[in-house]
Amino acid sequence: MNRIKGRTALITGATAGIGKACAQAFAAMEVNLILLARREERLDALKRELERAHGIFVLTKVFDVRSFAAALELAAELEADGRVPDILLNNAGKALGMSKLHEGDVEDWEEMIDTNIKGLLYMTRAILPMMVARNSGHVINIGSIAGHQVYPSGNVYNATKFAVRALTEGMNVDLAGTKVRISSVDPGLVETEFSEVRFRGDTERAATVYEGYTPLRGEDVAEAVVFVANRPEHVDILDLVILPTDQRSAHVLHKA
Repeated sequence: MNRIKGRTALITGATAGIGKACAQAFAAMEVNLILLARREERLDALKRELERAHGIFVLTKVFDVRSFAAALELAAELEADGRVPDILLNNAGKALGMSKLHEGDVEDWEEMIDTNIKGLLYMTRAILPMMVARNSGHVINIGSIAGHQVYPSGNVYNATKFAVRALTEGMNVDLAGTKVRISSVDPGLVETEFSEVRFRGDTERAATVYEGYTPLRGEDVAEAVVFVANRPEHVDILDLVILPTDQRSAHVLHKA
């Protein structure tokens, strides 16, 4: 049953990897979209693709989640236009580097914290009050197995994803008594541009992350996100962990 047809989903980091796959999956469910990302050409191409294939409304905006002022401005625009999202998918996030903590790059730390934690906070703080006022809506955060188990040289990235998990649980408790739902979808290893970003465009090193086993695809995570969003209004999936079969924890990965 399609319970989300005709609703509107706002997706951050929408032009690659999990974000793009979620945009495509929601579009296939006839969900209208507000897509935010930093690469205008990719946004334009995705908008054309989804509108042509599914006949939905797609609004795109070049956007950096690290700006709270931009988040507030966007929220005001959406409210004025009558386009308050029914679903907020906080997907934008990144990992940078694989250094031990005592050897880490502070600029990398700040970029991860600003994107993974502050960006999620800024978008949620801007959009969530409108959902509460309407007494309906669903915030879905893209977390990670890295928010459940630390791994060597993950340190600050792990910390940001532990923060996402805590914020998900915190806002869920804060919304008791409302009909607004809060969820987190926490994937393990997914083959996207994630590792290329982590290794600063070193495609050869990034490719080795996915050798010898079958990782998740963005589409696998998107199916889980849509499943969570499409539950009846009295059902809230707080946390869904999704791993490739070859991965059993942050530490246990079977490679052939």
